[in-house]
Amino acid sequence: QVQLVESGGGLVQPGGSLRLSCAASGSIFSTNGMGWYRQAPGKERAWVASDIRGGNTFYSDSVKGRFTFSRDNAKNTVYLQMYNLRLEDTAVYYCNTAPVTLPWGQGTQVTVSS
Repeated sequence: QVQLVESGGGLVQPGGSLRLSCAASGSIFSTNGMGWYRQAPGKERAWVASDIRGGNTFYSDSVKGRFTFSRDNAKNTVYLQMYNLRLEDTAVYYCNTAPVTLPWGQGTQVTVSS
């Protein structure tokens, strides 16, 4: 079964940047839309950004203009470049297909704090 492994999280000050990566154990990216999702403390997991099989990308209003979704099908990896991070971006970030079809990975923690 395909496994997803997220990485790149960390502690960053408000206004800082991070780049998240998500690698899959199988070749799924070329045939699926992929997405990033996040779960903030005490909240439900929410969609952040996604694409359609490497085509158009879509962003939640809360991250539009600050986050950039990209993918490398040859490396079975998707990325989320995050700029101008805010306190409210603090969450565990996950990737999955879009719509979600796979078991969730362990996620990567992003903490924005001064």
